[in-house]
Amino acid sequence: MALQSLLRKVVREGALQVRLPSGAVLDLGDGSGPPVRIAITSHRWVAKIAANPNLAVGEAYMDGGLVIEQGEVWDLCEVIGRNLRNRPRKRAHPLARLLLDWRMQANQRWAARRNVAHHYDLSVDFYRRFLDADMQYSCAYFTRPDASLEDAQLAKKRHLAAKLLLEADQSVLDIGCGWGGLALTLAEETGAKVDGVTLSTEQLATATARAEAQGLAGRARFSLTDYRDVEGPYDRIVSVGMFEHVGRPNFQAYFDQVARLLKDDGVAVIHSIGRSEAPSFTNPWIAKYIFPGGYIPAISEVMACVERAGLVVCDIEILRLHYAETIKAWRARFAAQRARIAELYDERFCRMWEFYLCLSEIAFRYRDHMVFQLQLAKSVSAVPMTRDYIGETESRLASPQRRAA
Repeated sequence: MALQSLLRKVVREGALQVRLPSGAVLDLGDGSGPPVRIAITSHRWVAKIAANPNLAVGEAYMDGGLVIEQGEVWDLCEVIGRNLRNRPRKRAHPLARLLLDWRMQANQRWAARRNVAHHYDLSVDFYRRFLDADMQYSCAYFTRPDASLEDAQLAKKRHLAAKLLLEADQSVLDIGCGWGGLALTLAEETGAKVDGVTLSTEQLATATARAEAQGLAGRARFSLTDYRDVEGPYDRIVSVGMFEHVGRPNFQAYFDQVARLLKDDGVAVIHSIGRSEAPSFTNPWIAKYIFPGGYIPAISEVMACVERAGLVVCDIEILRLHYAETIKAWRARFAAQRARIAELYDERFCRMWEFYLCLSEIAFRYRDHMVFQLQLAKSVSAVPMTRDYIGETESRLASPQRRAA
């Protein structure tokens, strides 16, 4: 049987038991780690998983075709993650890359808005169930191992503020502003004037209401605007967790736009998930159910576009396991609120999001995913010659005396 052959080749570590619809039981792995037992409920699901495991395993879990009888969904995904290096590797034909680029990642304006709505226009109450109080839906920055999610997300925002070298009354563009947390923090802590743009109507409404409630509407403004339609220029540009939605065919246009909008002495910081290995493809289950139009770039795919845009790379920082720890915290909060989330949506939705969060954490712990922060400018003298200013600014922003003032 094709599935049995595939599983025996791939699952060499861990303790996974698979019960097939025929009644046969497969014992896989070397017995290490917590035991996991699953059942595949029909021959149809067996065939689908064997033909396309990257898509069908998640679908089977969502739709009840794969039932976890012992352990949790994290335990199953962790076994999968530990064995990823054993999976058969397929080389895609260049024409397949071209087809996927233009069919799934061209992200014309209408498609970009539709893709954003698919994920980000879910109920704000849903996101509040598992994010931190500021609703930061991107990689946190853990300055110490025992930091809370709230502390790590605040540290991330201050880390970005430090790299932006912000001063009072400078103009800032926040591309992909989410629910407004970063823009509001920059406005409040540095006195900058921030324009946040999003394609999510839910995010726009929430960010605008937050600015009004905090008395920051004069310094933090939000609009439903495609990044390609923004008019500048700006002293500073920041983008967190948005570049993953641009799509490969638009990388050059994105950095050309950053260069066009940035003042000659300006600074931009781009924070994005990336790959530490060669360019690859978006997981088909993620592309279908979670982030249509999304693509995680390799650093090599980004740098040539930055160079052609005429931008100077002033700093590159790689955050390796920070996102794994962020998602781990989200998973715990999601689990604690699962019953209420099921009331908002349904059981299938909960299983889909459980699988998504687990799969994402695995990508950072066992695969090639990381987060990069690019600090860009037009002038080589736009930022100091050493990185000392970053830590000094973070300390100043976090000082009790300053917060009390």
